[in-house]
Amino acid sequence: MLRTLLRSLTALLLTAAAAFALAPAAHASPQAASIQAADPSTTGSYPIAYTDLTVSASGRSYSARVWYPGTTAGADAPVAAGTHPGLAFGHGFFQAITQYESLLKHYASWGFITVAPKSQGGLFPSHSAFADDLNAALTWLTTQNGTTGSRFAGAVDTSRLAVSGHSMGGGAALLAAARNPAVKSVSTLAAAETDPSAVSASGALSIPAQYVGGSADSIAGVAGNQQKMYDAKPSPAQLRVITGGFHCGFEDSSGLGCDSGTITRAAQLKLTYGVTTAWLLYTLGADTSLYDQVWGSAAQNLAGVVYSAKP
Repeated sequence: MLRTLLRSLTALLLTAAAAFALAPAAHASPQAASIQAADPSTTGSYPIAYTDLTVSASGRSYSARVWYPGTTAGADAPVAAGTHPGLAFGHGFFQAITQYESLLKHYASWGFITVAPKSQGGLFPSHSAFADDLNAALTWLTTQNGTTGSRFAGAVDTSRLAVSGHSMGGGAALLAAARNPAVKSVSTLAAAETDPSAVSASGALSIPAQYVGGSADSIAGVAGNQQKMYDAKPSPAQLRVITGGFHCGFEDSSGLGCDSGTITRAAQLKLTYGVTTAWLLYTLGADTSLYDQVWGSAAQNLAGVVYSAKP
């Protein structure tokens, strides 16, 4: 009898110990798995769709390509169910929007409806007009959201609008954000000083602004451009400098007059996907679980990227 009781007690204690050891892990694992699974440098879950059209809004009219989350991949597919953040992206000086296809497709896979204007592509672009074109893209998206029969009817989260761009387009994005209270976040790549000044526009912004640059950029170097913009910007702001990154490394290929760095294009683009997608999703309130990848230790200790921030 005593032996039976001892066996029962031993089994009970072992079961309790196992439950105690496993309970914290079981409690923590869903959250930990969610954070670890959210890697914005990898392709998102949405099929990637696009359409070519004419944007007409706010007295502006131009050709554009729109990349967006679809029900299926490919041209002119229906938009995926739900509402999605809107983004306007500005190309660099004398650069075609096709140079940014992989980046814009990446954003679409994470749920962004991104309008890429083909305007201001000549040798004598107007930075101010380009900023107006970016804002017109967001106005157009807002209008389309409420237009019966539009591909984007009911598909745009008009409370989550952002601007972005590369080089000249990055500077124009800052000008656009300073003019448009509907813009809630800005992310720029190798942003170049513009006329009017993107540095001055940064100083006037109260919304979150991100400046991503490359340490080996010999065209719109960090010290003469993004650092000045970041220094002028009140919080919240961050400067992310990719070690060895180069100006044309933010594009899919290099053309005449491009520079080079000590990092591969593929590595630079992957880092760019991660830091910019996390920034846009978090600062627009679309995914608050990404705090650590924007302001926390994951951002501060990301290999290959120097981090400066004003949370």
